[in-house]
Amino acid sequence: MSGKVAQFRSTASRGSILLYLASKDEMFTGRATYFRVIFIMMPGFVPERVFFEPGALEYSLGRKLYDHFHDAGTTVRMTSSHNRVTGIPGDSPTQAYMEAKGTLVVGVKRGLDFAPCKPSAHYQLPLATGCPGKCEYCYLATTLGNKPYVRVYVNVDQILARAESYIKKRLPEATVFEGAATSDPLAVEPLTGSLARAIDFFAGQEQGRFRFVTKQTAVHKLLPLNHRGHTRFRFSLNCRSIIHRFEHGVPGLDERVEAAGLVAAAGYPIGFIIAPIFVFPGWKKEYQDLIDLLRQRLGGSVDLPFELISHRFTTRAKNRILEVFPGTGLPMDPEDRQFKFGQFGYGKYVYPKTTMEEIKAFLADAIISRFPQAKIDYFV
Repeated sequence: MSGKVAQFRSTASRGSILLYLASKDEMFTGRATYFRVIFIMMPGFVPERVFFEPGALEYSLGRKLYDHFHDAGTTVRMTSSHNRVTGIPGDSPTQAYMEAKGTLVVGVKRGLDFAPCKPSAHYQLPLATGCPGKCEYCYLATTLGNKPYVRVYVNVDQILARAESYIKKRLPEATVFEGAATSDPLAVEPLTGSLARAIDFFAGQEQGRFRFVTKQTAVHKLLPLNHRGHTRFRFSLNCRSIIHRFEHGVPGLDERVEAAGLVAAAGYPIGFIIAPIFVFPGWKKEYQDLIDLLRQRLGGSVDLPFELISHRFTTRAKNRILEVFPGTGLPMDPEDRQFKFGQFGYGKYVYPKTTMEEIKAFLADAIISRFPQAKIDYFV
């Protein structure tokens, strides 16, 4: 391969490394040609400290995690409840948020009445809460408030048994469960194995379906599973400049798209969430490049669902974001938006109606022209 040299690129997360072959000129321009991409998968989330509920140690997964972190020399403490954790350092909102993002709490999910999850599914499947990623716009910064730490639940058998009861109650109709309503479960999968157990469980449910969305790439242990097409992987994507500016501690665009290709090759149904969609100088070109990248990796004959979510914010979310990311460049000027009441009764600032129509029309054309069999599940 004359004129080509090997180069490593590491990512902001510790979840994977991309190896690609690029020409010297491409190294300087940043336009690397991918000849072969190799994923070297390593554990994605390595917490700085771990808290355990005493009851978590009564479960095999809880004991396994305790022994793992104790042997690794990680700071391990006990807490009375996964909802009341004290002792996470931080002298400012920013420091407290960053330290919490490096904190894992291992607990028991006691409330087993699953929350509804429209429009993506019938119910949430609560395997975890929180995410180690630090995306500036993330709604979890608001919904989790002062508890942005990552929680995993060890009573997975009980959670799945409860899911089965919901499935039976809705027969003969199918029941769909969302595994990432308040988390990115793939981020902690190398530690818990809970996603693999859920995928195995839903493979045996004729009228049960599972779906989750992720920005992570540690998919390798899930590829060989006999999922029977009952689990849909979705990847959350954005254009390059938005990822570069606002998404921290997560794999980059090329890595996510490559992981999506591996998942599709393993026979899983896949899909994509493009969110949040921003309007800025050159936005159409960047989002078109994103769709072109998907076409190059997946081909045009794939039956893909897309979920499209424009950027919006509430006053509460804006105040919280400015606390945690005081230097953020997120566009959050109410004068540039339209105020709208949401389905839960609170108001939010969204793009004006004409801008929303422009976004929807442009992305629908960009997607369908490249993926004729694609379906846009919703645009908000």
